[in-house]
Amino acid sequence: MTTHPQWPHAALDTTAHRPTPLRQFVLKLHSRCNLDCAYCYLYRGRDDGWRDRPPRTPEPTMRRTAARIAEHVRAHGLDRIRVELHGGEPLLAGPDPVLAYVRAVRAAVPPGCRVTATVQTNGTRLTDAALDALAREGVRVGLSLDGGRAAHNARRVDHAGRPAWPAAHAAARRLAARPEAYAGILCTIDLDADPHDVYRSLLGLAPPGVDFLLPHANWAHPPPGPPPGRPGRHRPRPTPYGDWLAAVFDDWWDGGRPGTRVRLFQEIAALLLGAPSAAEAVGLSPLAAVVVETDGAIEQVDSLRSAYPGAAETGLDVFRHSFDQALRHPGIAARQLGERALAPECRSCPVGRVCGGGNYVHRYAPGTGFRHPSVYCADLERLVRHVAGRLERTARGST
Repeated sequence: MTTHPQWPHAALDTTAHRPTPLRQFVLKLHSRCNLDCAYCYLYRGRDDGWRDRPPRTPEPTMRRTAARIAEHVRAHGLDRIRVELHGGEPLLAGPDPVLAYVRAVRAAVPPGCRVTATVQTNGTRLTDAALDALAREGVRVGLSLDGGRAAHNARRVDHAGRPAWPAAHAAARRLAARPEAYAGILCTIDLDADPHDVYRSLLGLAPPGVDFLLPHANWAHPPPGPPPGRPGRHRPRPTPYGDWLAAVFDDWWDGGRPGTRVRLFQEIAALLLGAPSAAEAVGLSPLAAVVVETDGAIEQVDSLRSAYPGAAETGLDVFRHSFDQALRHPGIAARQLGERALAPECRSCPVGRVCGGGNYVHRYAPGTGFRHPSVYCADLERLVRHVAGRLERTARGST
């Protein structure tokens, strides 16, 4: 049995919570992966629950999940939702299971609800035929890479140690030739890689957008770099990730931002200008996402698995429970509370409403749970202040 930490599981009363309906459904197609990436929190992490799940999602589970999504759409009058097909590697069995899942959801939801579908892949199984099949049905493809050169992707290898880069690079070229099907690139930060080189090489792959991701870490298991010590907002403190991201921001900003979105930078800039957030990495907007595993289990976002075994579990599944019931789960409710879920240090921090405490997963400390500043607290403040300074200088007409 999973032992959950105090916050939010034992300390949050959800009876008075007014939940935000779910709009993002992460649907697992395959619980295995053909790669063995050195930094993978799922297959090399502390939670090996994936071993007990069916490798593929059976069709009855797809149909039941689609029915539950449609139930949620009707209950809340939603006019649009997102479905994201994930794994493991979701294309291990080719594009047909992806298309079957998307078709099931689109057939189940009311006619007035638009379903935007994306599949997130490592690219190694993205053939021309697969891309054609996905594009025909309006399924966009997101690519996971660590940069735009072979050297950046040295940590991405298969189970025999062979590099994934040649196949992934070919996938990137295919997507660049099909911009209508290209959702963008997810890139996990590696401090050993030059930030300017990583960013500019990614631009060479012509993605419509790039999401830079901090490696999943917490106060018990710190990221590569200086050890974090005890949970809290410590200053002064080295900011290697903030420095890395600030360097990329300057490249992006000074380059006129032509055609390529960098979501983290756009979110921070928008928050500084008073707009609400739309990403879980920063800001205080409620998270409206949920995961359905290959066995139909309803779970919280996968990144929670990096905290401790069973951290993503809710005890719910699509066969016995609705998504409205999932909204009452303390872990899901806590991510919709905004400022009320933050640690005292974050509520009093001058950049707290912009950084939003950082990614919820990065706040974890054993025993006490997720009510702490992010383990990347100093890095986030460094980046937010840097972006604010650039915005201010631009408004004054200087560089």
